[in-house]
Amino acid sequence: MTNLSDFQQKMMTLASNVVLRLNEPLSRHTSFRIGGPAEVMAFPKTEAELSLLLKAAALYGEKPRILGAGTNILAPDEGLRGLVICLKDCLDGMERLDGTHIRVMAGVTMARAAVFAAGLGLGGMEFAHGIPGTVGGGIYMNAGAYGGEICQICQSVRMMDMDGTVSERECACMNFSYRHSFLEDTPGIVLSAVFHLTPGAPEEIRARMLDLKRRRTASQPLDLPSAGSAFKRPAGAYAAALIDQAGLRGYQVGGAAISEKHAGFAVNLGGATAADVRELLKQVSDLVFRNSGIRLEPEVRIW
Repeated sequence: MTNLSDFQQKMMTLASNVVLRLNEPLSRHTSFRIGGPAEVMAFPKTEAELSLLLKAAALYGEKPRILGAGTNILAPDEGLRGLVICLKDCLDGMERLDGTHIRVMAGVTMARAAVFAAGLGLGGMEFAHGIPGTVGGGIYMNAGAYGGEICQICQSVRMMDMDGTVSERECACMNFSYRHSFLEDTPGIVLSAVFHLTPGAPEEIRARMLDLKRRRTASQPLDLPSAGSAFKRPAGAYAAALIDQAGLRGYQVGGAAISEKHAGFAVNLGGATAADVRELLKQVSDLVFRNSGIRLEPEVRIW
């Protein structure tokens, strides 16, 4: 292999036992299907491999980006230098701990976790079945839908600091709030989470999940690449309603647009760039503010 960057060569030497991909398109790993190449993308299978990657990056002053399913990320068109660590399907595994608790690894999708819980006759995760991200990402941003949030069922979180130190935090120490946890302010990586659930009839739990799936399919533009809700819910209002009231359903910038089906979603109509999406979010926020006096803030994480 030729023309490797200095950082690529160093990572291949220091993390030779970890699965690495060089110049990996971020568009392959984000639900927007947008993003240029990551200089190095790593796929650690164990906590030991993750710790090794963090220490190797630190030796060269690199702060890695952490990627789950990429369902709430807008990656830059020009790509990223340095290291991106992808945990989806890497830190994998689920187990029942007792009659009401399960432990789920960070790389497991929320949908898989909900199905696993339902199969055990444990309710409380039904809302998560329609969330396409991973458990790690869900903890990071206190993901929620249809009135449910991660903080309602999370008992504890096992996490790794950026120096490789592992610790466990109780839910009360996670500083959960709307689409927020303390991890947004203090660097760290979710390894796994313990969820406290409620015993119930599996068929009833599955029926609730199916009902939510039908509602989601009927109301959301699942046929187009997006990152879910484009904006956070403002206090006392709903982003989609404010966008509708401003006449912005279908509003388009380049290949990016506000969905015709659900005004709360920004979608990739085909060939959209990160620049298109950023400008769309800016213009919509400005126009909604002009119309209502309420400033919408992106829920999408812009890298």
